[in-house]
Amino acid sequence: MSTLAVRDLVAGYGAVRVLTGVSLDLTGGEIVVVLGANGAGKTTLLRAISGMLSVQGSVTLNGDEVTGRRPEQLVRLGVAHVPQGRGTFNDLTVEENLRVGGFTRSAADVTVDADRWLDLFPRLRERREQRAGSMSGGEQQMLAIARALMSRPSLLLLDEPSLGLAPLVTADV
Repeated sequence: MSTLAVRDLVAGYGAVRVLTGVSLDLTGGEIVVVLGANGAGKTTLLRAISGMLSVQGSVTLNGDEVTGRRPEQLVRLGVAHVPQGRGTFNDLTVEENLRVGGFTRSAADVTVDADRWLDLFPRLRERREQRAGSMSGGEQQMLAIARALMSRPSLLLLDEPSLGLAPLVTADV
């Protein structure tokens, strides 16, 4: 069974269709990259899968129909989306951002997982009490990924994870 199955997906913005008839299957443990020119619909595809856009067609997650579900419902079902442009809560600290990412879980699990991701990204541990908006782009990207992982997703969607980062910083992220 596919972790994610998309069938005949149609999505866009207002009257403008960006995706028409997209179908794909992803199995757990796979790393899949969607390539295309600017404006080809990569971001629209991720937004559609994560419930940020109204769609036609079918999206199933672990065999369950999830088409039309709201983003927070999809997070509870195991979908995490790191949008293009980082998407951290700039007025919150690193630790607060991580706790927000674990909103679906118990306080004890959130504490354990926050430590886990702070170990993976030691720079975030150093900046634990710092507001996200005052960190570098690479640090914010690390935080956005760690925050998404706090929900323990079965499907992680990363939109342009290296956008705007120096090549040396990309290796850290």
